[in-house]
Amino acid sequence: MIIIAESGATKTDWRSISDDGRIYAMKTPGMNVATADAAFIENVLREAVPGLNPAGEHVTEIHFYAAGLITTGDKVPDSAKRLDAVFRQAFPDAGIEYASDLLDAARAVCGRGPGIAVILGTGSNTCEYDGEKIVKNVRSGGFILGDEGGAASLGRRFMADFLKGLVPEEIATEFASAYQVDYLTVVQNVYKGVVPARYLGSFAPFITGWYDRSDYVRNLVDSNFRDLFTRCLSQYDLKNRKVGVVGGYAFALKDILLRNAAESGIEISEIMASPIDGLVKYHRNIE
Repeated sequence: MIIIAESGATKTDWRSISDDGRIYAMKTPGMNVATADAAFIENVLREAVPGLNPAGEHVTEIHFYAAGLITTGDKVPDSAKRLDAVFRQAFPDAGIEYASDLLDAARAVCGRGPGIAVILGTGSNTCEYDGEKIVKNVRSGGFILGDEGGAASLGRRFMADFLKGLVPEEIATEFASAYQVDYLTVVQNVYKGVVPARYLGSFAPFITGWYDRSDYVRNLVDSNFRDLFTRCLSQYDLKNRKVGVVGGYAFALKDILLRNAAESGIEISEIMASPIDGLVKYHRNIE
């Protein structure tokens, strides 16, 4: 049996592939592998395993993907050592691979062929993939210095305009009545909040809800996507590589993203909300 996990801040998507080809699926809470203690990881595994391996098959492979997992050779990343100890106790004979969310996106949208992979959710990231490994990465920079195209970048732009009185009155009034956005609250959340990118990204559904009704919002959303193209994707060889995108934000705005990409001369071959099903195809060697 092969077990695949794709872990984010809020949830972990699990899939297992049995020896006879059956696929089992589970969702559990997300795991910050660098900070989660062993007891929490054990509880998550205890919740996942019965649904993933109901027949108690021998687990031969585990592939665990998460943001920030950077590997060197076969060495277990420092951030994954707590997780690794729990995995090895539960599955002592399994070969275990730890990989970044960027590699999981590349494998999901490109399979075993070359291409350009884009993560476009709360944040954003991009890479060139040769079918085996990432060969180029234009640094994301995070929500302050980058994350072009993502929900947090959109929220940051909108909030900056809102605080300076640049948002059209009708939109600003509705926004202020829907959220607690007095100046001190906003500054506290952005500069001292636990997850400021998630805070700013949480405004994206409100903002994009005005897309068809406001030139201001339409320009804001479109320019955010165009910055992704001009500042990040333009640095790759787009003529000879397909471009695939992973992320809930991208999937929700699929038509807008595709139109803006086409206007910028970029052909996007695939947009998927989550990479997990693409990873199943990859690990089953299905092209």
